Parts: sequence; structure tokens; C-alpha cells
Amino acid sequence: MTGDLRRSSPRAHAWGAGSGTTPEARLRQRLPTLDDVERRARRRIPRFAFDFLEGGTGGDLNAQRNRLALDAVELVPRYGNPAPVRTDIELFGVHCAAPIGISPVGVDGIIWPGATRILARAAGKARIPYIAGTLATAAIEEVAELAGPYAWFQLYGLPANDHAVTLDLIKRASAAGVRVLAATLDAPVRSKRPRDLRNGLVVPFRPTPRTILDVALSPPWLLALARAGTPAFRNMERYVEKPATLANTAGFVQSQIKGTFSWDVLKRMRDAWPGALVVKGVMHPDDAEMAIAVGVDGILVSNHGGRQFDAAPAAIDVLPAIVAKVGARATVLFDSGIRSGLDVARALALGARGTFAGRAFLLGLGALGERGAAYVAAMLKEELETAMGQLGAHSPDALAQLTSRHRHAFDFA
Repeated sequence: MTGDLRRSSPRAHAWGAGSGTTPEARLRQRLPTLDDVERRARRRIPRFAFDFLEGGTGGDLNAQRNRLALDAVELVPRYGNPAPVRTDIELFGVHCAAPIGISPVGVDGIIWPGATRILARAAGKARIPYIAGTLATAAIEEVAELAGPYAWFQLYGLPANDHAVTLDLIKRASAAGVRVLAATLDAPVRSKRPRDLRNGLVVPFRPTPRTILDVALSPPWLLALARAGTPAFRNMERYVEKPATLANTAGFVQSQIKGTFSWDVLKRMRDAWPGALVVKGVMHPDDAEMAIAVGVDGILVSNHGGRQFDAAPAAIDVLPAIVAKVGARATVLFDSGIRSGLDVARALALGARGTFAGRAFLLGLGALGERGAAYVAAMLKEELETAMGQLGAHSPDALAQLTSRHRHAFDFA
């Protein structure tokens, strides 16, 4: 499967079509949905890696709430005006092939070794945004080279020494040519993730007989590890006392990173960053308003995929109120729970300009290795095309004009 998503009109080899005689067609028949991709990934990567990706905080209630809430959004089709579907959009001056992007997943190399480079390369070829994380396993300079104009950078705060490292990371991202900086607000304290605790996935990490067995029973993952090398926090290594071993770097990350910013610090970031600034993790319209006052360009509505606070609302349920509050003054984006092109259509119909998914793309890597990110990107895009065709929406903007029923939309009045 190629990563080229430039063709957006219906075509003979649409998802699920074809004779089934080519390797690509047979793969589509075996893995037609993300659920199928997920089942294959579960068999190919160690249990601790799968749990790290799929797990939420507490009892996984918030992650489940995201899924149930998206499924509950109904869209009313319109007929009588057929036309070719186009999915391309512009985000912060960059033309993208679809309103779909790749969210950051911290320490993504645990899930699939070499993940950051694979995701960056796939995003560039597919012409969709990739938000590389502070804790990605490749440095932002390399990500920018691989993803080109589609490279974004997600930033956690490092408040020591008056945010010296935070501001240096901003300079590095700018010098590398990154177009969009995404400052994360929604991790003010570390959450309790029971699956990781049960698996011993803590700092410092000490392999146990169980984790060693998990790895031994996952030969595709082990082979990828041999090729890519041990995952490391590449963005952090220059700030760690030498030698910058994995243990030293992990200790630095554990002690220094704080996953949020005050509005005052965000204002300093706005002054230091020359490109578009997005705040990630907004769940309340008044916080969106505060961000606008600071001077941000975009609001990424997200509950961290259910990984931070189990009692939080589903992200889709707060999206309409945030769009109503600030949608005319900022680009509103959506993340948390996207698993299909139909989910993308739902979020756009409720006012989002674009959507992001993290787990979906990492599941693709787990299932298919290096070609997995391109596979998931193409699958989501073609599912979006199908949904738009069924709805009578010829462009992403047209989705926002549809009639929808959203029973669980959050009321902030």
C-alpha cells in the first residue's frame, strides 16, 4: 500500500472492492476495519506494549465514554445533488490531503520500535499532519526532515530554570522548520494507569521474567527492535548530564516534565514562537476563551484519549460548545476516540476543522510494521469519502452544514 492520498474521487479500487487477487486487495479483505487491525496488532506486539497503547487511566471509563459518545452521534443524509467528493483542507497555511492527522503518543517506540520515524515519513507522503511528541523516539529535527511541512511539535512544560529547556525546544522546532506548535494543557499531574503498573512499565524500568517472555513471544516486534535500536527520549538527550544513558534520560524526564502550562507561560511561548500555536487538551469553553486571549491560533479539543482523568466527559460531547464559543476566532480541532472515517465525519459535522488519532496509527504499526501507518491513513480517508458520499457532503466544509442529533452534548450554561 502506498502512502499517497492525493486522489479523492471514487475509484474502482475503493476499500473492500476489487477481485482480491493482488496482495493489497487481499490485505484489505483481511483487515477491512480498525478492529481487525487491532486484533492483528495484539498478536504481534508484547502484552505490555499493547496495554500501554490501549489502556486509559483508572478503570478505562473515560476511554470507553469517548467510544460510546462518538457512536451516539447521528447524521442525516441529504440527496439529489450528487457530486465528486473531495477531502482536502488547509490547516495553518498548509494544504492537507484530508482532515486527518496523527496525534502524539509518548514513548511510541515501546509500541513499535522506530515508530516516530515511520509516522513522520508516512505523514509526509500522505500529506497529513503529524504531531511529534516531546517524548518521541526521534528528535524534532529528524521528524521535520521526514515529514516536511506536515511536521507539528507537541510540547510539555519543563519549568526548571525558568523554562529554559521549554524555550530551547521551541527554538529547535522553529529552526527545524516546524509549522505548528501544540502546547499540552491536560496532564497537570501524572495519572494512575493500572495496566502499566501491573506490567511493571514504570521508571526505572526493570525487565521481569514476564516481560522477557512477552518479548520472546513477539518476534515481529523483536525484529523491529533489532533494526531500530532501544527506544530513547531523543529530544531530551542534550539536556541530560553526560553520559545521556537511557536511565539518566528517563530520570530527567520523570523529574522535570510537567504536562501543563499556566496562561502566563503560554503567553511567553506565544511571544517566542513565530508559527501557529495550538493548545491541546481543552475541554471547557472558558478555557478556550482564555487561550484565545493569550493569542493562540488553534484549539485541540481532547481528553488525552481517556488517559488522564476517568470522570472527564467524552471529548466529542464538549466539542460543539467550544466551537460555538471560539470557532469564529480560532481553528478548532478534535482528538480522542477516532477509529474510523465515519468518526472523522461526525467530528467535522459538529464543527471541528480537522481531527487527529493516535492509537489508530500505532495499531497500524503493530499490525503491519512500517507500512501500517500508510495503511491506516488510507483506510480512514476512504472511509471518510464513503461517509461523505452517503451524506451528500461534497467537501469537509459541507459536513458542518448537515443536520445532526447529539443527545449527550455537554451544556455549560
